[in-house]
Amino acid sequence: MRRALRLLPLPLSIAVCLPAMADDKPLNWGLCPASDVIPAFTDAPTPVPGQDKAAASAAREQQPTDIEGDQLLGTTTVPQYEGNVALRRGDQFVGTDKLSFDTESGNYIADGNVRYQDASIRMVAKRAEGNQESDTHKITDIQYQLVSRRGNGDAESVDLQGAVGQMHRSTYTTCDPSQPVWKLSAPQIEVDNDEGFGTARNAVLRIGKVPVLWAPYFKFPIDDRRKTGLLFPQLGMSGRNGFDYTQPIYLNLAPNYDDTLMPRYMSRRGLMLDNEFRYLYNGGRGELLTAYIPNDKLRDRDRGRVMFSGYHNVDSHWQARANLAWVSDERYVEDFANRLVGVTASNLQSTVGLYGTGQNWTAGIMADRWQLTDYTLNESALAYNRQPRLYFNWDKPVLSWLETGVYAEAVRFTHEDINFKYGPEAGPDLEYTRTGQTQRMYGGARLDVKPYVSLPFSGAAWYVTPTLAYRYTAYDLDRQLADSIRRNVLVSQGVDPATATPEQLRGNTSPSRSLPIGSIDAGLFFDRETTIGGRSFLHTLEPRLFYLRTPYRNQDELPIFDTRDFTFSWGQLFRDSRYTGADRQNDANQLTMALGTRFIDQTTGRERFSAAIGQIQYFDESRVTAVPGGPPVEKGKSAWIADANYMVNDRWTLSATYQWDPKYKREDLASFRARYLMPNDGVVNLTYRHRINPDGTDLLKQADLSFLYPLNPRWSLVGRYYYSLEDKKPLEIIGGVQWDSCCLAVRAVARRYVRNREGELNNSIQLEFVLKGLSSLGQDTDRTLRRAILGYNRDDLYLVPPSNTGTTRDDYDPNLIP
Repeated sequence: MRRALRLLPLPLSIAVCLPAMADDKPLNWGLCPASDVIPAFTDAPTPVPGQDKAAASAAREQQPTDIEGDQLLGTTTVPQYEGNVALRRGDQFVGTDKLSFDTESGNYIADGNVRYQDASIRMVAKRAEGNQESDTHKITDIQYQLVSRRGNGDAESVDLQGAVGQMHRSTYTTCDPSQPVWKLSAPQIEVDNDEGFGTARNAVLRIGKVPVLWAPYFKFPIDDRRKTGLLFPQLGMSGRNGFDYTQPIYLNLAPNYDDTLMPRYMSRRGLMLDNEFRYLYNGGRGELLTAYIPNDKLRDRDRGRVMFSGYHNVDSHWQARANLAWVSDERYVEDFANRLVGVTASNLQSTVGLYGTGQNWTAGIMADRWQLTDYTLNESALAYNRQPRLYFNWDKPVLSWLETGVYAEAVRFTHEDINFKYGPEAGPDLEYTRTGQTQRMYGGARLDVKPYVSLPFSGAAWYVTPTLAYRYTAYDLDRQLADSIRRNVLVSQGVDPATATPEQLRGNTSPSRSLPIGSIDAGLFFDRETTIGGRSFLHTLEPRLFYLRTPYRNQDELPIFDTRDFTFSWGQLFRDSRYTGADRQNDANQLTMALGTRFIDQTTGRERFSAAIGQIQYFDESRVTAVPGGPPVEKGKSAWIADANYMVNDRWTLSATYQWDPKYKREDLASFRARYLMPNDGVVNLTYRHRINPDGTDLLKQADLSFLYPLNPRWSLVGRYYYSLEDKKPLEIIGGVQWDSCCLAVRAVARRYVRNREGELNNSIQLEFVLKGLSSLGQDTDRTLRRAILGYNRDDLYLVPPSNTGTTRDDYDPNLIP
């Protein structure tokens, strides 16, 4: 009788096939009725907690089939069970009023109140019959429910021969039958369980009673195996692109690589072909993105892009990585970016290299190249290409009080030639077009070595870390670059290059710089227990001193390849250089004084309040500048830097950063952030930012308000108002409404945002239907809202965002001494 259970997987051909994709935002099933569509059968085996479908299927293969019934009639070859017939095998259960089975022919009939249940599905039917020898089965008048996916539906009949089955007049939904918000139905669905896919013909998706999507023919997966076929389309409307329709086509080329073809029609531009190719193997993975639009009607030219990212693990220590990017023109990123960062991006970087890491070392050899993506600039705005770059970093604690290490880098710098452009004064016909004049750019090579010795002494409430480093930097420059630097030095000294001698004009092609760098970092930790408002807190007081001494070296004849001033911030108070690269090392005789404090809740361990303030005292004037003749850092005090964070309660969080320059009596930076977490996943964010340029003019002054406001369990409002007070115009405005039901969510979002460098605004409308447990129709509004509203997906608040500044383990920066 074991083989009689072969009919049991039949309803799965409907049940597991139609739920194709899950939404990124966690689905809210709280609005659904608590009762099951088909209640669990009381005489069925109890599911094992936490056991999935695959584990349950594997477990049942080794178990026998048990059959029970109130009466056993018939003959030995054709037994008949009547009354409360139950078949059990592992997690599987079949119940019926009457079961007869011919052991010689293999024919069986289950008649009346047929019930089936396993770890993933429950089903009821009127009748089931078939033949075990020919493996043919027919089930009529079916209702089913998916246990974990909340899917349910019905079918008029199911015919199965072996692994191939047909459903007739079948439906699928994740809604409760009392609230049929949406339903997918098809007069015929063919399923091949061996191949793992189903084919629906004349399928219709209805929202309420209104048909919104008809597909004469489509394939879909019925298990975890990927299948070639159509994905759900994306629809949108914007002032820049017009009507925007994308139809993704998924191609399952092999188990370890696939391709998604995305034809995209934009009524104002034309047809674009996007493509995403992915591959995966034991030693690495990669992704290739391409796009091509022939004769963009707005630009009257062919356009496209190519992007690749991937890695290959050579062994346990070494990894090869590549991140390559190319676009056809300087307006491409701006035209096809939906984020403000895309509008303001002025370049693309491509990098390829071999990177290694060990217990005490990191090393690598790489090369990169920059491409201009800002039509208002020329190639002088690009950074130097590093072709190639080698680096090696090593640090090791020798004793508990002795640590030593070395940072080393060798790099060859090249640069794209400058192609000059007409300015706005040339008129609209010539503005930002190339003049035909070019300027050759020259480069050179640089070696930078920085060994150091550190003595970290510490106790339970104190630490003192003296560090002594020696930095040697040498160059091999192209003659033309060396001569150009020399001319700039003469100008800074008040010498007219036209009257200078050939010897004075001849630059040094092999300049070098060497100097010691000494620092002492010391701090204390005080703490006490205190009570505020009846709550117990641990209160800390953390003073810190950082002294830096570096002698002056004239560096005017050194080039500037990859070096710039750090933005003054809290981290700069404790660095041994105010420059990001090796082309400049500032002289210093300075002392940083800082004080921090924290209040830690003794009950929960949460940091309820933290604050810190610091300032640098310059004992001598710092004479090294990025350009010859530039203004030095004067003797005296730097700006005060203060930072505070206050968790008022579990819902309110306030934070602020402030910089005040006592010399000019002005604020250099002010940033205020407030967040309120509402019940029911609501959130409100308010941010204000103000930063000035070194000359005292405003660099930016912005206010940013964003929110997700639930009106009730079904309706919520979303919005963002991002405004530039300096420019007196909005940067981005988002307004939208969300409606949520048991099994359907609808998001409608209107967006107005800066679309180009002239500050022109673009309007767009995004509409998305989220069919819970199936997929979504329309544009990806979830991605737009998660970017614009921090906390839109509550889990995002607890993720550490990737840093946009600083260094990574494979990136060399000798200014960051441990």
